[in-house]
Amino acid sequence: MTDSSSGVEEYQRLRPLLFSIAYRMTGSVADAEDIVSEAFLRLHRAQADGIVIESMRSYLSTVVSRLSISHLRLARVRREHYFGTWLPEPVVDEESSASDLSDSLSLAFLVVLENLTPVERAVFLLHEVFDFDYPSIAEVVGKSEVNCRQIAARARRRVDARRPRFEAQPAKRATLAERFFAAVKTGDLEGLVDMLAADVVTYGDGGGRGPSLPKPVYGRDKVLRLLAVLSSAIQRFDLRLERATVNAQPGVLIRDASGDLLDVLSVDVVDGKVQTIHSILNPDKLGHLGPLAGPDHPLRRSTH
Repeated sequence: MTDSSSGVEEYQRLRPLLFSIAYRMTGSVADAEDIVSEAFLRLHRAQADGIVIESMRSYLSTVVSRLSISHLRLARVRREHYFGTWLPEPVVDEESSASDLSDSLSLAFLVVLENLTPVERAVFLLHEVFDFDYPSIAEVVGKSEVNCRQIAARARRRVDARRPRFEAQPAKRATLAERFFAAVKTGDLEGLVDMLAADVVTYGDGGGRGPSLPKPVYGRDKVLRLLAVLSSAIQRFDLRLERATVNAQPGVLIRDASGDLLDVLSVDVVDGKVQTIHSILNPDKLGHLGPLAGPDHPLRRSTH
């Protein structure tokens, strides 16, 4: 049996993997943290009951995956009634040049995963992203190995049909993003024209708790008008744009004059153009990133 102290050490070593699984499953930092903590509690109870755990990685990954599947089944019902576009909670790395994280962490990719059932999502992620073998996955989801292979193939086809593309060279992503956010800050709309793909799309998640986009905004002209409004707000309210890596893509944290967070923006760059813009304004999804601007701020007031 694994003793308690070595179990804690192994849990801490595995914690980044467990969080990665839970976050990609749920799209929520807070829920992923809760799931990983619950997995540790279950580990502690199992050890206290004298249960022999041969593989800590297998045991904890199984618990986290099963908890994530249960959570996602409930969350999908809530999302059916969500106001406007639902986006995942952002994971932010303050080092804007960092590109170590896989594109499987991107907001666009996580949104694609929403089209899978909870079990399909677990099987797909465990095999395609985390390199679990099928016998291990079968134990996690409680299905046969053959069935898991079929589920994985079906999920892969659905994901591949909508899989987002990204600029292959991180340096090019970063360079274009630097120019893009500088143009947004200064209101250089002419400069923005050449940086936007003709079919660029903007997704905004305010959750009804700030200026929300009920539907995505498609096309260069409409997105330019939206960016003009953002640029005007930056000038009017003395907002600060702080460069960051958001879910492994270039982004910024938008803060008010006091330094409190208002919005998180990220851009997906494809073939030297900004293809997708994600804006997360819902304060329920930003609390893990530090102090937030209060509900009385003009850019926190609901517009629906």
